[in-house]
Amino acid sequence: MEKVSGVHCTVGESPTWHAGEGAWYWVDIPARRIWRLDDASGATRFWEAPEMVACISPAARGGFIAGMETGIFHLALQEDGSVSAERLAAPPGSELGEGMRFNDGRCDRQGRFWAGTMFMDMAAERAVGQLYRYSAGEGLSAPSVSGLLTQNGTAFSPGGDVMYLSDSHPKRRMVWAFDYDIAGGTLHNKRIFLDLGAQKGRPDGAAVDADGCYWTCANDGGLLQRYTPAGVLDRELALPFAKPSMCSFGGPDLSTLLVTSIDPGNAADGWPGAVLLLRPGAQGLADALYAED
Repeated sequence: MEKVSGVHCTVGESPTWHAGEGAWYWVDIPARRIWRLDDASGATRFWEAPEMVACISPAARGGFIAGMETGIFHLALQEDGSVSAERLAAPPGSELGEGMRFNDGRCDRQGRFWAGTMFMDMAAERAVGQLYRYSAGEGLSAPSVSGLLTQNGTAFSPGGDVMYLSDSHPKRRMVWAFDYDIAGGTLHNKRIFLDLGAQKGRPDGAAVDADGCYWTCANDGGLLQRYTPAGVLDRELALPFAKPSMCSFGGPDLSTLLVTSIDPGNAADGWPGAVLLLRPGAQGLADALYAED
């Protein structure tokens, strides 16, 4: 387990491996930062966006597609450390009102971008979050899932025919599975995959490995957990911070996990807000690039 040197995030999120660059990217949401770690050299740097960036996926044409405060954007990272942002789409005002933003997101295996919204004040317990699909050809979909408190945990099975989605709010702590229509990009047969109401921690960001197992960050539990496709917990790794937020497989052999975390501001040590690299003994799947065509 290795701590990435020189990095601290208030809310680290959305790690992704960019195979073409041999580099990791992730975000720090309230800081409006996009971080990069060069895998070979260990060098890090960051860019500052014009508004909060919650989730990113590398785009086939370069740059990133991102879920932000006010919609779905294409982002280009500039040499001076700034971010050029082109808004592609936004939900109607009634669906992305004041106090809301996008949260977790990821591309499906075909390169369509999925991202959901949340009300930022989690204590308000407003179940107004919704899940959307975005593609260049079809634009922003109508909400595919509604009534979410804190949308999270989006991930796809190796074959792309199952989609996972969590609600990490303390009042929900649920992970669902859906049958996924690969051709149409639609969800069917919603079912409970994991009910973690009695579990230590909350199911935050997640990744799926090559065996089809679902790795979830147990936020507030300080754990990384792997569940089989049947929903059986078969591995649990203790982490040095209480609030892991999301994980992603990468590295040249896709056998390294990068894990981001949240700093609640009341810890006595330097681990909260850190970014970790670890090798859990499993191989992951490459994140799909956002496809323009």
